[in-house]
Amino acid sequence: MLHVRHGADHGFGVGADILLPMGLAANQSQFQLDGGARLLTTELPDRASASLVLMFGVGSRFESDRIAGSSHFIEHLMFKGTPTHPTAKEIAEAIEGVGGVMNAATDKEVTTYWTRVPADKLELASNVLFDIVTNSQLAPDDVERERSVILEELKMYLDQPQDHVHSLFEETMWPGHPLGRDIIGTTESVSSTGRGDLVDYMHEHYSASNLVIGVAGAIRAEEAKQTIQARLSLPLGRAAGKVDPPAAPAAPSVHLLNQKTEQAHICLGTSGISYHDPDRHALDLLNCILGEGMSSRLFLEIRESRGLAYDVHSFASKHRDAGYFAIYMGVDRKKAVEATRAAIEEMRRLCREIVPDSEITKAKEFTKGRLRLGLEGTNSMASWLCQQELLMGKVKTIEEVIEVVEALTAEQLREVARRVFDNPLQMAVIGPFASDSGFRAAVSS
Repeated sequence: MLHVRHGADHGFGVGADILLPMGLAANQSQFQLDGGARLLTTELPDRASASLVLMFGVGSRFESDRIAGSSHFIEHLMFKGTPTHPTAKEIAEAIEGVGGVMNAATDKEVTTYWTRVPADKLELASNVLFDIVTNSQLAPDDVERERSVILEELKMYLDQPQDHVHSLFEETMWPGHPLGRDIIGTTESVSSTGRGDLVDYMHEHYSASNLVIGVAGAIRAEEAKQTIQARLSLPLGRAAGKVDPPAAPAAPSVHLLNQKTEQAHICLGTSGISYHDPDRHALDLLNCILGEGMSSRLFLEIRESRGLAYDVHSFASKHRDAGYFAIYMGVDRKKAVEATRAAIEEMRRLCREIVPDSEITKAKEFTKGRLRLGLEGTNSMASWLCQQELLMGKVKTIEEVIEVVEALTAEQLREVARRVFDNPLQMAVIGPFASDSGFRAAVSS
């Protein structure tokens, strides 16, 4: 089990009528199940596997400070035992006994449970996965054992500055807001959250109306629907309550953690856009040009030309009502300020200059290839469908997304760069620095 460190309109009515959204491909179907859950399927008869994904619209942004980390805590506990599968060993063996794999992940706005099995074992996969999300006992002894495990997990991340700096950056970007808090919670919240808190939180959020299900592989849509519907026994419940969006930073800021490290670990960025924003695809293409892959501008300039960093890359994090764009660098502490200024200059170049057509073409081909290759697996395809339906409320095909990317122009990219990269710079640094003055001068210039 894991939590995704970076990085949720639900509910139709009752019934089991098939829906036909415009974005579904010919081999895909969507069903509305009893209780309000939604099922999306992709028939891939040439595959040997079938994947089942259960995606709930709940994550760390829906938690109060007092019970921060509850979404992640519950995700861990789901694998500890049910009346049918009383131990973690029996849950694991049920899937691994047929050669399958099973896991889960917690993010800011979603929690996902998934399994991939041989295609003729979908019924078994459904039995196990619905059993754990419906009948997990959250036994007091398991709660206390898993509390200790999660506290050790938290210590592990705090001991890894290349991970910890991302958490510090989010705190700097969104101070005092749940999106600025780590998914795993804090030592204080994990230590004090009781079993009753977890049970109440699970009952509030683990409902049929807050669930999207994905099935992909060598399956038949109607048979998959019957298999899933027969095992869907979650309560009706209600969707997660509204959470206010975070305020965008009004001025540059630097968060320095003075720590004895071999490298300086830097996360530098600006307020971005949500995944509902029509400019999201343009920002993703800018990310590709700036810092994704070994042919990106940041890699070629900061690593290859200047030799300032071993690892340098950029990424865009999007939520339903907010987002950010960031650059990560692991650099020699003596070159940290120089590397910071070089990264800022590359961002500002995208605001000033039109990206050459050859570079845009390369980025578009990279994006299209990554998208197609990333959806080859049955699990990735099922997850793609669930994410779109749960977070966006509608599904686009791969080709529809590619059509949007292909239509982007150089001028559109420059306008989106100005919209995002001209925002006040935020920065988190972990390294052996007594003062942040050099970094403050860089982000304020």
